[in-house]
Amino acid sequence: MPGKEMQDNQTYTESASAGNPAPDGGPEAAAMTRTEDELMSKLTEMQDRYLRLSAEFDNYRKRTLREKIELAQSGGESVIKKLLPIIDDFDRAMISMRSTDDCIAVKAGLELIYNKINEFLKHSGVSEIQAVNEDFNADLHEAVTTIPVEDEKMKGKVIDVTQKGYILNEKVIRFPKVVVGE
Repeated sequence: MPGKEMQDNQTYTESASAGNPAPDGGPEAAAMTRTEDELMSKLTEMQDRYLRLSAEFDNYRKRTLREKIELAQSGGESVIKKLLPIIDDFDRAMISMRSTDDCIAVKAGLELIYNKINEFLKHSGVSEIQAVNEDFNADLHEAVTTIPVEDEKMKGKVIDVTQKGYILNEKVIRFPKVVVGE
């Protein structure tokens, strides 16, 4: 049937001119399939890398969070361990106070314990805020009251400290409570 063959040929020509690949799987179709396969494999590889990286980051985040929690929970442990000998000294001082009438020896023992505590604080980076006779600084002092003063030089200065203040590594951890002259 010559008419049928002519019709098929016309369909092939129209489809080829429309940009569709040749139905017989010519070289263009093979190249297109190869390119699609390469792109699909790259896409799959990139998705796999993304998932692995995402999982790795999630594991890192969880691990660092867990380490921070452990550090916060056990961070005070070293401080407590360093304080235990001082507490032992206090226990011995309490026993000694109950069993002796020698106030001078008890006083000397308490002064030794007090000095040990101050040394511990100093080694830990804690220092006392010196406030007496200093200008009142609202960023550094907490005024509990004011009292009138006769000396003009003492106006606006700290007259007395009712509670000491402390700095830990250049950060105020407790503001001193002070009395200011006016």
